[in-house]
Amino acid sequence: MDTQLLEILACPICKSPLIYHKETQELICKPDRLAFPIRDDIPVMLEDEAREVTDEEVEALKS
Repeated sequence: MDTQLLEILACPICKSPLIYHKETQELICKPDRLAFPIRDDIPVMLEDEAREVTDEEVEALKS
């Protein structure tokens, strides 16, 4: 994931910064608890395509 792109991307719902999760190839919004997929190096920033993030996943991001 391009770090410059990550700096300008924000959650399309709440406009919060996103966290890049390399293992799952997702951009995660902690406030909304949503993970947006990255397909073929392109972030899919659609609410319908996002999945809900579990409490365990959010806790793992805090580490």
